[in-house]
Amino acid sequence: MTDVSASLAGRSVSRETFERLVHYESLLRKWNPAINLVARSTLDALWDRHFRDSIQVFDLAPATAGTWADLGSGGGFPGLVSAILAADERPETHVILVESDQRKAAFLSTVGRETGIDVTVVSERIEAVAPLGADVVTARALAPLDRLLGFAERHLAANGTAIFPKGVAWRDEVGQALETWRFSYQNNDSLTEPGATVLTIGGISRV
Repeated sequence: MTDVSASLAGRSVSRETFERLVHYESLLRKWNPAINLVARSTLDALWDRHFRDSIQVFDLAPATAGTWADLGSGGGFPGLVSAILAADERPETHVILVESDQRKAAFLSTVGRETGIDVTVVSERIEAVAPLGADVVTARALAPLDRLLGFAERHLAANGTAIFPKGVAWRDEVGQALETWRFSYQNNDSLTEPGATVLTIGGISRV
């Protein structure tokens, strides 16, 4: 049995949420050898490297968000973890997972169905999806910040918030993005990677 207190570093969740996360973990371990949802080298640290990393994104998002779009969802981080938490803590939030890989999209749909959460899986390229008008847009390990801002501009509502985890070189990415974009941002120290951050971004427009 996974140790919830160690796994989530003191972040409390309901028993139902925890059971859903444990079932998600089981499905991910089952599917991963065939479709490489996460790097094999990270499986031993799955709860910290992927689940807790996603939970910190959820905790930074506005609690009033109605529509949440996770772009390039892959194995479901942070979008599917956020959907599982939202089902219990923010039931007014609906999560849309955009993943062009059909096999990964099938995995996301399976987890949603088997955990009993209401998510929408869109298996198309991000650029081809009609604007989603989301209150929150997230993406993890998908693209450099300047490209992510283009996706966010397309899919965010007017006053929406983009939330992007970034590694230790995040300042360089911000500097490069400011050459072609205007935006406000706040950097939040990562709970799972020293020197990394989670950027919360608003007011996105092209220079």
